[in-house]
Amino acid sequence: MEFLNRNYTDFKNMEARCTTQISYKLATIAVYMLGFFFLVFLCNFLHLLLRPMSQPRIISESIVGLFLSNMPFIRKQTNGDEIQKTLTYIVEGGMICHMFVVGLEIDPHIFLQIPLREAKVACSGVLTTFVIGCLLTPLLNVPETPNVTFNICVAVILSGTASPLLTRLITDLKIGKSDIGRFVVSAGVHSDLVSTLLICIGYIIFDPFNNFDYRNSKNILRMTSLLVIETVLAAKVTPLLMNWVNRENPDGKSMKGSHLVVSVAFVVMVSSFSPVFGDYNSVLSAFLAGLFMPREGRIAKMMISKVNYFFATIFYPLFFFWVGIEAQLSQFGVGHIGTWAKLFFLYLIATTGKVLGSLVSGVMLGFHWQESIEIGLLLNIKGHFQVYLAIIASSMKLASISTSIAMVFVTFLTIVYLPFVVTNIIDRARKRSPTQRMALQWHSPANELRILLCMHGSQSVSSATNFMDISRGPAEPGIMVFLTDVIELTDRIAATLTHSQGADGLTVTDPIVVEMREQITNAVNDYLNKDGDGINVRRMLALSTMNGMQQDICILAEELMVSLIVLPFHKQQEAGGRLNMGLSGFRHVNRKVLRHAPCSVGILVDRGLGVTTLSRTSISLHAAVIFIGGKDDREALAYAGRVARHPGVKLTVIRFLLEASGDSVSSRITIVKANTSEHQEEMKLDDECFAEFYDRHVAGGHVAYMEKYLVNSGQTFSTLRSLEGQYGLIIVGRGGRVNSVLTVGMNDWEECPELGPIGDILSASDYSITASVLIIQQHSLRGELDGLHDEFSIM
Repeated sequence: MEFLNRNYTDFKNMEARCTTQISYKLATIAVYMLGFFFLVFLCNFLHLLLRPMSQPRIISESIVGLFLSNMPFIRKQTNGDEIQKTLTYIVEGGMICHMFVVGLEIDPHIFLQIPLREAKVACSGVLTTFVIGCLLTPLLNVPETPNVTFNICVAVILSGTASPLLTRLITDLKIGKSDIGRFVVSAGVHSDLVSTLLICIGYIIFDPFNNFDYRNSKNILRMTSLLVIETVLAAKVTPLLMNWVNRENPDGKSMKGSHLVVSVAFVVMVSSFSPVFGDYNSVLSAFLAGLFMPREGRIAKMMISKVNYFFATIFYPLFFFWVGIEAQLSQFGVGHIGTWAKLFFLYLIATTGKVLGSLVSGVMLGFHWQESIEIGLLLNIKGHFQVYLAIIASSMKLASISTSIAMVFVTFLTIVYLPFVVTNIIDRARKRSPTQRMALQWHSPANELRILLCMHGSQSVSSATNFMDISRGPAEPGIMVFLTDVIELTDRIAATLTHSQGADGLTVTDPIVVEMREQITNAVNDYLNKDGDGINVRRMLALSTMNGMQQDICILAEELMVSLIVLPFHKQQEAGGRLNMGLSGFRHVNRKVLRHAPCSVGILVDRGLGVTTLSRTSISLHAAVIFIGGKDDREALAYAGRVARHPGVKLTVIRFLLEASGDSVSSRITIVKANTSEHQEEMKLDDECFAEFYDRHVAGGHVAYMEKYLVNSGQTFSTLRSLEGQYGLIIVGRGGRVNSVLTVGMNDWEECPELGPIGDILSASDYSITASVLIIQQHSLRGELDGLHDEFSIM
């Protein structure tokens, strides 16, 4: 009996101890959970306080995580090896997911495309930062012992760009739809991809666990082979599985749990292939696996959205708490000047390299120096991956804790100023954005029409004078034409420039240019003396390199407050009547002016407009305006209203209408699309504009009117071909049509997309040799008095 009592007492004591231990464990877990929720709450609270300064969330997360983890009380509670190892495991798992998603969001085929401007800027920024870093980091004594390879790795890290963070920041600051916002996001992806690939390749060649010594050829071959196998699995096998899962789980239905488990398991298997069998880094392996996996389909989108949501709500605050645990701020060495020098020069290397690279590439691409500096500053942003590498360097004893903290602070310094850079971009865009619609459709008849008429040489004088003649409208108020000589600044011409005291500051003394300008001036003056009633002409000069020509033209148009820029087509008519190949440089200028002009733009394809002798007593020119619909066609109709006033011009309006009564597929599609609010609004504007033109010009018999009922774009093409030889001038809109079946598919065979589908057909080399074409694009208002639209343009 005594034995049973003793056993029963021992059992009770053991039960009590187990209950106490379980209670303690549960209480510990509850405390940690409360601490984590408190951490997230502080991050959200500080983010609300910093929101007026437009600071991104990473700043509040880093401040809270670093300082909370370095408080004596919390540091004492988390000083155990078990807690630190647990945090390290969590962070490593999170960084694997982070880099996998980064790779999944990047398209590796960007290297196979024609070199883009974004790629050139990104690569130049990476190269200059890398070179400067390799030259200066050895002077900073970053590693504990001199190590050239580690210094190269630091230079690569400093040359990178945190593209996910940059994209989120650009979007949050409302410039993601602007030209500079889209450019910076694309360049950031290129920069991030190049720098991360360099790190991936460097890990194969150098061993960071062995003082960055060279690996032997056997290990390099093994790693490379396994990475190739992993890449093939990701690029070739994964699409088969993902496509099957996507077919079995279409949008709108719940994802089957078994299919989701299989997909995730396969992704994990591919990502862990090289780390398990080849001792490759798991974080870099996840990036490479994500880079070559398909990003289309439901599974990929779900992975990206779920992982990003997990990061934003849970992982990032915990990540910076781990950073503070690993990098104790008290070991930063605040009292040592060498610490601050190291911090300053690391930041200087990263910033100077990016800005210098952007400036160099910007000069070659024709960017303004302000835009180049802003692009460089935005591409300098560093993020979580760079912070992770800095902390790993100290944990592997490759760098001191002081150096790692300095690199972490450099990361924050590349972020805090970015909202102010974006604010400066918006302020400059707001100053440059027009506050009224500079277009013909909204031009007041009581004011003179101001036109910037560009010329490439004296051979276009007769066409220019005839254009002014048919555009003059009534003598009161008349038109003001700024006749501008567009001349490429070559080395020969640059050598003849002389400084003067006038407003222009520079004078061109090249004899060829001077003679050409004198010929144009004399010819125009002769015309004005004979029949210049209502026409005022001022001579201008746009002298620049091809890369900067569009800026000069747009600045002139903005300063002179013109409503229309008229550019000559880059092809010129030869003796046989056909158009030659033209000058590609002027073609690029025309394209850039179309994108950035502060007013409407017209491109004149001259096929003998100047040969016509205009008369004011009889019909000497048959002209036509084609109206399908859209803002550009409405602008063309507005210009045609001025041409209709000329007594020597017989104008015909040809309206292309859709025959939607049939049972064809295109007709049914049109009926469906016509129900959209956007299409209804455009059709209403078209009808109102055309009705006003009809009442003013057609009803009185001054202008002929013709309707063409068509079914599809094929009939549009044949109808345009039938107009050959009937008109000496055809006026069309460049595009801007909403859901037009009559032009759908024409873009597929365009030779000159800057002319639009209709203008491209009429300007083709096998079309009429006597029909000149004027293609007009209406000005799109990008700014208002009270601010900017999202899609503003500044580059």
